[in-house]
This record gives sequence, C-alpha cells and structure tokens, in this order.
Amino acid sequence: METTQPQKSKKGASLAQRINIMRASVMGANDGILSVAGIVIGVAGATNSPRAIFLAGIAGMLAGTISMAMGEWVSVSTQRDSEKRAIQRETSAVDNHVDTEIDFIKDKYMAQGISEQLSNRAAHEMMSGDPLYTGVRERYGFDPKVKTSAIGAAIASMISFPTGSILPLVAITFFPARIRVLATVISVIIALSITGYIAASLGHANRGKATMRNVISGLLTMAVTYAIGLLFAH
Repeated sequence: METTQPQKSKKGASLAQRINIMRASVMGANDGILSVAGIVIGVAGATNSPRAIFLAGIAGMLAGTISMAMGEWVSVSTQRDSEKRAIQRETSAVDNHVDTEIDFIKDKYMAQGISEQLSNRAAHEMMSGDPLYTGVRERYGFDPKVKTSAIGAAIASMISFPTGSILPLVAITFFPARIRVLATVISVIIALSITGYIAASLGHANRGKATMRNVISGLLTMAVTYAIGLLFAH
C-alpha cells in the first residue's frame, strides 16, 4: 500500500494537469470561434467592405487571445492560492488539533449514514497514514498532491483562441460576398458542435444537450450581432 500510493498520486496529478490543459484548450477554441464569429457577422451586417470585416475580426482575435490567456492565468492562480491557504490551515490543525480533525471526518461519515463505530474506525485509520492529505481532502474537497498549472492553462488558451477564431475569419473573408454570411454561420455551427461535444466529454456531461446549447448560443450571438450590424448599415 505505502509503495503504490505515491505512484497513484503522481499519475492522478499528471492526469489532472492534462485535463486542465485540455479544458482550457477546448474552451479557448470555443470562445475564439464564437467571439470572432459574432464580430465579423455583425460587421458584415453593417458593411460589405472585406477590409473592414477582416480588420474587425483580427482586432477581436488579438484582444480575445490576450483576454483569455490572462483570464485563465488569474483564475487558476487564484484557485491555487486558495488551495495553499487551505493546506496551511489544515497543517496547523493536524499539528495542534488532530483529534478535532478525526472527529470531523467521523461526523462527516456518520452524516452520510455510516455507523458511528465504522466511521470512527475509518477516520482513525485514514488519519494514521497521511493526516494532511486526508484532512485536506475530507475538509476542503481537493487533492493537495494534484497541482494545476496557471501558466500551462494560459498558454493553452493563448494558442487555442486564435486557432478557433481563424475559422470564422477565413470563412467571412474568402467566400463570395453573396454567400459569405451563410457560409460563415454553417462553418461556425459545425465547429461549435465539435467543441461542445468535446467539452461535454471532458466534463462527463450529456453530450447531446451540451452540443445543442453550444450551437444555440452561437446562433443567438450571430443573430444579435448581425441584427445590430444591419441597424448601422449604410
């Protein structure tokens, strides 16, 4: 048991890091598709100028890339800071009030319907092994051995957002003027279906519902921005 535990934790940490990077990549690509599609469709509703549409799309791509990267970095960094404070509090609790932590775990299991005797035995056995790991997991609900990378998530978003935004930008720029809006909408629907499905798979959610929500949100975004663009058409 003692020799295999660190190996499992290491694998778990590695898996969590990969999932975090994949999540940031998928969501970055999804936001890139949706944000830039809304921009270029809106501008296309206001003007037929390919140059104006392209410049608006490029500006949205650059702004979104920086925003997504910084947002991921701040979000994950804030989460890591909160986890570090929790670990510090639990370290102090384990060092000075370990009986209180054991009672907390016992009461937690009893509240779930486990008998007092079994809950007490389980709490003592778990805290006799790695009390800090057990205390953090039971009290705060996260694995202290799993480290998520703020920089990794930021880089993933920095790459995936412009990658996703290329699709609507290319579609609105290179398709003939008479079909470019329709072609962009169709290409965006296909792309959002893919990212919605992947995101649902990573989150173990209902793939059909998640994909449909993603597509509907994209259609609404493009419809609203196009309508606003038409109001300013000249």
